[in-house]
Amino acid sequence: MIRISDIELGDFPLLLAPMEDVSDPPFRALCKKNGADLMYTEFISSEGLIRDASKSVQKLDIFEYERPIGIQIFGAEIQSMREAAEICENANPDIIDINYGCPVKKVTCKGAGAGILRDIPKMVSMTAEIVKAVNKPVTVKTRLGWDSDSKYIVEVAERLQDVGIKAISIHGRTRKQMYKGDADWSLIGDVKNNSRMHIPVFGNGDINSPEKVIHARNKYGVDGVMIGRAAIGYPWIFNEIKHFMKTGYHAPSPTLIDRVDAAREHLELSIKWKGEALAIVETRRHYANYFRDFPSFKDYRMRLVTSNDIQDIMNTFDEILTKYAPVFAF
Repeated sequence: MIRISDIELGDFPLLLAPMEDVSDPPFRALCKKNGADLMYTEFISSEGLIRDASKSVQKLDIFEYERPIGIQIFGAEIQSMREAAEICENANPDIIDINYGCPVKKVTCKGAGAGILRDIPKMVSMTAEIVKAVNKPVTVKTRLGWDSDSKYIVEVAERLQDVGIKAISIHGRTRKQMYKGDADWSLIGDVKNNSRMHIPVFGNGDINSPEKVIHARNKYGVDGVMIGRAAIGYPWIFNEIKHFMKTGYHAPSPTLIDRVDAAREHLELSIKWKGEALAIVETRRHYANYFRDFPSFKDYRMRLVTSNDIQDIMNTFDEILTKYAPVFAF
């Protein structure tokens, strides 16, 4: 049984990665429904939280059915991160997670996200202060290093463990790589197989099939995997992996009805959480993924991403069902 403090996650948990503008409550609800064992919020700006910025505060919204759920924060100033962690604890998540992995320039140029990988002593000090500031278990998501010459993750993981984190998730790329090339899991394996490590080590990067999960578990010994981009428009991936791990066989692919129902539910959940106008706009980014590889889908996609009328969008879903019924088996 894998545990983060006293939180039981099963024998080989599947984690939903925190993704900016993606892993909001509606998206998380679909992933939870389809087998995610532990989920994280979008990353939240520490500066935004301590200034009570509405966009940051809204990201603190979590719901009982999501548990266990972690709130992830990022920032460059130790005091701000400490205060933000205390604010997050008041929202009563199960976990506080620190983002040391975001590679986006507007984040890293300020020394936040993966930017802190250029200052490991500060990274360790910041982590220690956050651990001391809260009673919730603290976890970290990070990368192998800043670039190919600074892959210090084995030492870094041990130092972060020593100051009190309860689990670490590692993306198998450097900041310089962004999301290019293949993820390198060998160093993730080195972290897990370090005899001094006793907290869970989760691997992240290019996990998009059950076979890759089995390979990651068997070759590198990780305690679980974190899935990000492969879950966008495909929340079924969690249960598909679990089915394969249990039986050795692939689960049936989601049907046309499954895909339309998921897109419809995603929109409905967004409306309930954000209100109609914002939900219509923010759900648009997901439609192409739900209907990926549908032939001659351009006209329907354009209607879904341009319409501002809920009934028109729902009617489009109905038309998709009728149009593609002869193409996709129910």
